[in-house]
Amino acid sequence: MSERLIDRFGRVHNNLRISVTDRCNLRCTYCMPEEVAFLDKAELLTFEEIARFVEIVAPLGIDKIRLTGGEPLLRKNLDRLVRMLVAIPGIKDVGLTTNGITLDDHAQRLRDAGLRRINISLDTLDEERFRQIARRPGADRVIAGILAAKKAGFDPVKVNGVAIRGTTEEDIVPLCRFAREHGLEMRFIEYMPIGADDWERSKVLYAHEILERIETAMGPLVPAADNDARNPAMDFDYVDGGGRIGIIASVSRPFCGSCNRIRLTAEGKLRNCLFALEETDVKSMLRGEGDPEKIQAMVRDSVASKWEGHEINSARFIKPLRTMHSIGG
Repeated sequence: MSERLIDRFGRVHNNLRISVTDRCNLRCTYCMPEEVAFLDKAELLTFEEIARFVEIVAPLGIDKIRLTGGEPLLRKNLDRLVRMLVAIPGIKDVGLTTNGITLDDHAQRLRDAGLRRINISLDTLDEERFRQIARRPGADRVIAGILAAKKAGFDPVKVNGVAIRGTTEEDIVPLCRFAREHGLEMRFIEYMPIGADDWERSKVLYAHEILERIETAMGPLVPAADNDARNPAMDFDYVDGGGRIGIIASVSRPFCGSCNRIRLTAEGKLRNCLFALEETDVKSMLRGEGDPEKIQAMVRDSVASKWEGHEINSARFIKPLRTMHSIGG
């Protein structure tokens, strides 16, 4: 293995998140604007270019891949990319984050291609509130996608809901009950400053409040014995064995100190943090001479320059110009 990707704070990076498109069939208020100009298809990295980049960084210790968007299932034949990635030496794990709208049409093909981990976004079971948040209909289609993922053999199926004060408090318990009924792992994400609208801290529903609501209605929770500090979620198990809850507390309990992730945008920009203000152009190198050693050096330099944390809770915090859909979830 070549020199591993270690930043100046000693964090080892093995997790690469790859956005395959900035397009989406929803317009979630915490993610993107209603009106948006998407990238031309010619601007996107091809599957071959993505696979080539992964081949180059795998010797640096990258062994975990997550495909994101926008909505990644809008990229045609995504199962072909999955097959390409799982075949790369050193890659141990390929996952997907999706809004689930069309997942019922894709779940089995993705599973057959080698995808093993799947996260599906669902903030509410209520169709009216779903429309309010996503500015499009589709709660029933997401639920169908979740059930299709279970039927295809994905285990666990993780469902991600953004917790927003004044909007989704009443959805927390119904989502937990739905997850328990269908053997899903429910995870809640604190509302973050990465959407198109101005961020209002007052809308953050904090981790301890989420847990209190769940325990009051569903019974006591205990920290999961197999919690991995490198993962963004803090996992909790029901004492009665009724399943697992995850909390991604990016605002109240930042996990920057154990971050192991870098990101590649759909048009080939490397970002060393979700909230990074700078990025490095990978596409021009891949479409140029494509020297693996130069690309590896570029990736090492990007990781080496990574800051200590996103500073959401500091006066120094600067919101990125990009919104979530154009970075990759």
